[in-house]
Amino acid sequence: MGRILAIDYGKKRTGLAVTDPLRIIANGLATIPTSDIFDYLTQYVAKELVDQLVIGKPIQPNGQPSENLARVENFVNRWRKLHPEMPIDYYDERFTSVIAHQAMIAGGVKKKTRREDKGLVDEISATIILQDYMRSKGL
Repeated sequence: MGRILAIDYGKKRTGLAVTDPLRIIANGLATIPTSDIFDYLTQYVAKELVDQLVIGKPIQPNGQPSENLARVENFVNRWRKLHPEMPIDYYDERFTSVIAHQAMIAGGVKKKTRREDKGLVDEISATIILQDYMRSKGL
């Protein structure tokens, strides 16, 4: 059984999270400049067994697609051409950034770190997407 890798795709940065090989625990993996995401993921899946991707589907609170959805869909289409064997699921990412900020505060992350390390929010958001996805699938 391979890992599930979650993606919080952003215009500038992309947060990544991954399960352990037994798919029990979701962990933050990294935050990558979006311009480097294909190279990073290609290298990662070459060394780690990844069976599936989950990508946050950017939807506004009113249910309408956000402006980032077109970029996410372009990424998904490009990835599917390179890796047609790997399934990709979309997962609603509404409020994950807000939840990530709340988790950072609850976890005692200093205000200066929260303000300066924007990538940490993206990685935590990807982890939340992955945890919610796993819960919804009964994993």
